[in-house]
Amino acid sequence: MTLQDLTVLICDDSMFARKKLNMSIAAMGVGKVFEAADGAEAIEKYDECMPDVVFMDIIMPKVTGIDALKAIIAKHPEAKIVMASSVGTQGHLKDALKAGAADFLQKPITDEDAKKILENAAKGVL
Repeated sequence: MTLQDLTVLICDDSMFARKKLNMSIAAMGVGKVFEAADGAEAIEKYDECMPDVVFMDIIMPKVTGIDALKAIIAKHPEAKIVMASSVGTQGHLKDALKAGAADFLQKPITDEDAKKILENAAKGVL
């Protein structure tokens, strides 16, 4: 699989963070990129687009990233969800990994971090 074959879902309540990551990922040549503004929308969008990789913020309104992660993993145990947070990372890291996260990134997500995750996903090693 190549980066062009990937489908990615970006879930963050910050429109700026979503757009920035979306532009970065699109510039890498990723085929399809979808966005969700909160955890509830992420759960819905996951079912619609069945992404290869999800970048999900932890702290969000309505449904938190951890709760969305749990809901998606319960339905789709093969889901590759990368959690991101800028606050209280130690506790959130443990919760996210325990809930089934494939990886965890410190925000802001750099282009290099995103590219490494996507390349690993394309190789099937995420």
